[in-house]
Amino acid sequence: MAKGPRYCVPFRRRREGKTNYKARKALLLSGKPRLVARGSLENMIVQVIVAKPHGDEIIVSAHSRELTRNYGWKAPRGNIPASYLTGFLCGSRAKAKGVKEAVLDIGLHSPTKNARVFAVLKGVLDAGVRVPHSEEKLPDGDRIEGKHIAGYAKILASNPEEYQIRFSRYLKQKLPPEKFPKHCAKIKKDITASVSGGKKA
Repeated sequence: MAKGPRYCVPFRRRREGKTNYKARKALLLSGKPRLVARGSLENMIVQVIVAKPHGDEIIVSAHSRELTRNYGWKAPRGNIPASYLTGFLCGSRAKAKGVKEAVLDIGLHSPTKNARVFAVLKGVLDAGVRVPHSEEKLPDGDRIEGKHIAGYAKILASNPEEYQIRFSRYLKQKLPPEKFPKHCAKIKKDITASVSGGKKA
């Protein structure tokens, strides 16, 4: 309970657990655009934002729903490969807009190794945007490419019932999980082609 005459009530968004103002101030003082990555259970949202006196301005953004709507993504959108591709899409758009570097803003996410926000970061880095980071936090190539999912599918192939339960969403979209890495590679190639070719995605 608050006590003392010098106590100040925290800002509303801090009380609600939405904004760490100390971390935000440090990011703003860098003078660089912020790479903002936010996720729900089903999706990832990635934005490149510049702070202005009148408020934040979004330079470019990407939503994991775009993978399904515009690029034929058939897998769930809340996994590591989908997060990587969403980051790659946002990074490609940022690069096309002339953004060369940014600082990562993960909000109140814990900086856990192999977390989805770092898969997003890996996608942005691969798109050619410089972002200060620690290599040890980034997911390895097998997880980015979905090889861990394909490997797990091969292990479960001997148990058809469990296989159907675990990969029902993949099979419903007629995507054999064993071929998931090829699907990821195709989507990445399509993103590169659409952004570099100037097509509206």
